[in-house]
Amino acid sequence: MLVYKQYDQAALDRQYNNRLQVPDFARHLDRWESLSRQTEKEFSSIRDISYGKLLREKLDIYPSPQPLSKTLIFIHGGYWHKSGKEDVQFIAKAFRAYNITIVLINYPLAPAVSIDQLSTSCREAVNWVYKNISAFNGDPDQLYVAGHSAGGHLAAMLLTTAPITPASYLPAGGHGREGEDRFDLAPDVIKGVCTISGLFNLIPIYLSDINQALNMDKATALRNSPVNLLPATQCPLAITVGRNETDEFLDQSNELYARWKESIPVKMLQIEGLNHYSILETMLDPVSSLHKVVRGVMKI
Repeated sequence: MLVYKQYDQAALDRQYNNRLQVPDFARHLDRWESLSRQTEKEFSSIRDISYGKLLREKLDIYPSPQPLSKTLIFIHGGYWHKSGKEDVQFIAKAFRAYNITIVLINYPLAPAVSIDQLSTSCREAVNWVYKNISAFNGDPDQLYVAGHSAGGHLAAMLLTTAPITPASYLPAGGHGREGEDRFDLAPDVIKGVCTISGLFNLIPIYLSDINQALNMDKATALRNSPVNLLPATQCPLAITVGRNETDEFLDQSNELYARWKESIPVKMLQIEGLNHYSILETMLDPVSSLHKVVRGVMKI
């Protein structure tokens, strides 16, 4: 029986099982680990700064040596229920040569909280960076965002009107923990976004076996799907994906491009020879397509 497009349940599950698609995925993750620990030794950082009240609402900052530097906020992947900023510390090394302040954020993980809360936490992280980054040699008027996989989804959600968080995640009285500004960003805070192998239509995720770890209902999937929303800003967007990823991951990026291309400046790039894991590592290579795309988004 077909459950989504031309896919039966087993085929849909395979489309979103990146580890199955990349048999040597462990080699990539081991390299991320090695590169991240090396980056921590090479460069000074301020770790585990709280931007909210939940346990995982923390961020790391690698300050630029120059005041008022452009700032890149990076959002990790992990299908919304695993991984963390400790796994992608190597991103800080990628743009060190350009005197960029790098911020790596954690967010709460499903199923302890809903996907709505993840989006809300990322908004709060950006708000915190905007208000405080000047103390770390960053320029609040030059904030850029990149995200990989689920982090790509959360990066795209930052450009939309925030979904309404269910009452179960609000304190008594129905107000946000930090007031109304917790749920929305000023439309011009973010100056550019790059998504990397992102997920923008959560309905196939809701229908796949991944949802066993997320516990999404259909309404949550719909209101957290950027393809069902429109950007609330004219912020430029670059959508990137590896050409060796599954048809569904390619469709995810193509669908967002088709939906948003008439609303904001958006570019789409499928990068030959790269899969869901290898694409992120190319951020370190100054001549790689992804490195150049991120530099273009940041105008450096």
